[in-house]
Amino acid sequence: MARVLVSDELWGLIEPLIPKVPRRFRYPGRKRIDDRKVLTGIVFVLQTGIPWEYLPPEMGCGSGMTCWRRLKEWQEAGVWERLHRVLLAKLHEAELIDWSRAAIDSSHVRAVGGRENRPEPC
Repeated sequence: MARVLVSDELWGLIEPLIPKVPRRFRYPGRKRIDDRKVLTGIVFVLQTGIPWEYLPPEMGCGSGMTCWRRLKEWQEAGVWERLHRVLLAKLHEAELIDWSRAAIDSSHVRAVGGRENRPEPC
């Protein structure tokens, strides 16, 4: 039997973060593929490194383009950033993060104010 890529525990953390897309009443179009199946396709492509268009249809995750669009949609909705925060909080509660080895990269820390008396550029 194949290994499950999205466990029930992981799905329980991610599902509340994914925005619900209501189906249109008039001209509903094709029904969306289940978010969990699409997430499985996304994880498979990211783990294996295969191109999106080579995602096997036998997995039932939709096409590679569907998975790619949903990944982009969720990125724009901030799902991955919120998931990162949830996982960090969960790991912190379980005392599984060694904060003594943490580093702050200056490219991610905004410099508020700046220097008042700097010389003008030439």
